Amino acid sequence: MGEPLEILGRWLDEAAEARVPAPRSMTLVTATADGRPSARLVTLKRLEDGGLVFTTALWTRKVEELRGNPAVAAVFHWPALGRQARVEGRAEIAARELAEQLFAERPRDHQLQALVSHQGDEIEDLAPLRERLAHLRDETVDAPIACPSDWGAVRIVPNRIELWEEAPDRLHERRLYESVDGEWRLSRLAP
Repeated sequence: MGEPLEILGRWLDEAAEARVPAPRSMTLVTATADGRPSARLVTLKRLEDGGLVFTTALWTRKVEELRGNPAVAAVFHWPALGRQARVEGRAEIAARELAEQLFAERPRDHQLQALVSHQGDEIEDLAPLRERLAHLRDETVDAPIACPSDWGAVRIVPNRIELWEEAPDRLHERRLYESVDGEWRLSRLAP
């Protein structure tokens, strides 16, 4: 049996091969310093030996919360495959080079949107943002879009990973991996 991140990687590949909608979407849960939780969907950009990476603007609520309380959780759910993966760990801002690399891999419209919209701000109307986006598209037709200085990559360094697989008899397989002194310890949980 492989390390839990290797298994998670296989599951992500199998979800993509099965054409599961948004196979890399994960529910990310952060909490304020006083423990008030907040959840949203983000897209896993990279799975590494050291953890799970997603990207975001560095001034967002989620980043503000993880700076005050780096404990996070993430959940992947692929109902069509009868699988779920739960990850708990610590979030950290990754190196700038990784953020730039991942920003360069984004579709151009996603890059431009990151420059136009200050995610989460209260607005009166989308029209001014759409006008600004159209203007920026015209201005930068063939020019590469530089990664904004306030854009970053966040790495979740897991310390617990639960891999759940559905069983017809409702006795679902639950494998819990916990990091102990840098090694993964496996235990099974009752369904």
